[in-house]
Amino acid sequence: MQLVVARIGRAHGIKGEVTVEVRTDEPELRLGPGAVLATDPASKGPLTIETGRVHSGRLLLRFEGVRGRTAAEALRNTLLIAEVDPEELPEDEDEFYDHQLMDLDVVTTDGVEVGRITEISHLPSQDLFIVERPDGSEVMIPFVEEIVTEIDLEEQRAIIDPPPGLIDDRAEIASSRDADEGSDADSGKGSEAGGA
Repeated sequence: MQLVVARIGRAHGIKGEVTVEVRTDEPELRLGPGAVLATDPASKGPLTIETGRVHSGRLLLRFEGVRGRTAAEALRNTLLIAEVDPEELPEDEDEFYDHQLMDLDVVTTDGVEVGRITEISHLPSQDLFIVERPDGSEVMIPFVEEIVTEIDLEEQRAIIDPPPGLIDDRAEIASSRDADEGSDADSGKGSEAGGA
């Protein structure tokens, strides 16, 4: 099975190094010297990592046969893809590969069906589950411990404890409560509300 482990950024210096946006929790395993990676687009690879180093908080890689800034810049926005055994699991039991999470059923802690994970979006601050609801709409669930309370691979489900407003039905409850508070405000009994 193939997993995207990084995206090549801009060239760094004049000797063929490139910055990379890491998309794996195991860069030392997937992006070490000697690793041979497929690419998307396929015409740019395969690429073999010659050297790697961290500079100012960014991973810099140099590939065999890529010399000079122009050659490095030609690789910009190329995805690096590693071949991974589907049975392989991350070392940390609280970590998961994307393929393990795709198509999991999402339910709330009180058993309400939310939908099915159809995509995982990797953002700089956190990952997001893109969940398709039974009616075909989508909802985004931040993959953080406070919201995603359990991943049960045996039962093929992700259990969430969403804050009010994260998924539609709770948003309606919150908005009707806000409407009630609004009517209290009209009668002079309102209170100041703050957000976090």
